[in-house]
Amino acid sequence: MAEHDVMDKLVSLGKRRGFIYQSSEIYGGTGSVWDYGPLGIELKRNVKESWWSRMVHQRDDVEGVDASILMHPRVWEASGHVEGFTDPLVECKSCKLRFREDQLASSECGRKPSMSPGEHGECDLGEARLFNLMFRTFMGPVESEGSVVYLRPETAQGSYVNFLNVQTSSRQKIPFGIAQIGKAFRNEITPGNFIFRTREFEQAEMQFFVEPGTDEEWFDRWLEERQVWHRSLGVKGENLRLHEHGSDELAHYAKKAVDIQYHFPFGWKELEGVHNRTDFDLRRHEEYSGKRLEYIDSGGGKRFVPYVVETAVGVDRTVLMLLADAYREEEVEGESRVVLGFHPRMAPVKAAVFPLVKKDGLPELAHGIVEGLRAAAVPAFYDEAGSIGRRYRRQDEAGTPWCVTVDGQTSEDGTVTIRDRDSLEQTRVESSRVLDWIRDQLEGTG
Repeated sequence: MAEHDVMDKLVSLGKRRGFIYQSSEIYGGTGSVWDYGPLGIELKRNVKESWWSRMVHQRDDVEGVDASILMHPRVWEASGHVEGFTDPLVECKSCKLRFREDQLASSECGRKPSMSPGEHGECDLGEARLFNLMFRTFMGPVESEGSVVYLRPETAQGSYVNFLNVQTSSRQKIPFGIAQIGKAFRNEITPGNFIFRTREFEQAEMQFFVEPGTDEEWFDRWLEERQVWHRSLGVKGENLRLHEHGSDELAHYAKKAVDIQYHFPFGWKELEGVHNRTDFDLRRHEEYSGKRLEYIDSGGGKRFVPYVVETAVGVDRTVLMLLADAYREEEVEGESRVVLGFHPRMAPVKAAVFPLVKKDGLPELAHGIVEGLRAAAVPAFYDEAGSIGRRYRRQDEAGTPWCVTVDGQTSEDGTVTIRDRDSLEQTRVESSRVLDWIRDQLEGTG
């Protein structure tokens, strides 16, 4: 299957099943901004909750924060974003599309991913101009340079400016980390590939503060830990790899950087970055704020500005990874079906419950099972429309791992049929044990 075919199918399935919609679609859409539908938001929440559980709840050396999107403008001067967060931009006078000059291939500059080579023809490029990637807005009722603020382009700075607040209030000792999940905004020149590169996105970042000299050891430990987490989501191992940045790729703040890449339908791309940021950020904020951001060891009296090992993953990119990795088309008993083979813990809906027919009290029995699952915080879906085969296919596309069918035998012996999405095996289970059965399955998947 061609790579662009896969992406087109993911976009179509995303809308059809309620994962992801084009933002403001009834007005023609907003470029590279997407809305998450009922199934999409559940999938995204599962990603975030898995990350937060692994990063914060299961550790005693990482604390959570939720910093504001709007920050003092001096924060972005200190971070280097005001001065250096620009890309060279060129615009085609024919197609009016804009491109990053450093990533431009002259033979394809005006070709959208859905076009065939040569469909657009030669581009008539203008001169390169610098283009700031931060969104500017104004705080207060009067628009003036004195009231300019920015929508944050990353969440990390909120952790740095709160370093001492978190350290003293939580009584943490070095080494420790600050984690947060939140929205960030970048006025990207060439966004695209569905939700891979967008202008509004969500990050899950952790800044781990360490004593200088121990940073390389902690870098290696966090790089391994992050790979373990990605594999725990159920993605295929062969679709993950590491890419270490060369000296010409390193960001201005980085001593070392390694990307965890995923093989998306459009190629190997960055999913998460692990960076050794040294003491760059804290020292810059010391300089620009005039406040000392040293750590003082209460035991030995040692004073130092910590180094930082950062892990930063795109939540939206992780959602796209799960969709792409789970998507498959196959034939079952002479019929084709589309399946999202999510790991059960990631699946938006864990079980769909069907009455085989709309009579003999079966809908009431099915509703009772659904209510019991929902009361136990197990996402469940009720469906009585169409043939049982059609209902199965709809849930296969939604990635639901188990379908529970209430049939005539249920009225006789109290058992129901549970059908597995992947193996297609059907198991008779007492209706009173459906919740326990699903919980056992979820625990068994790790």
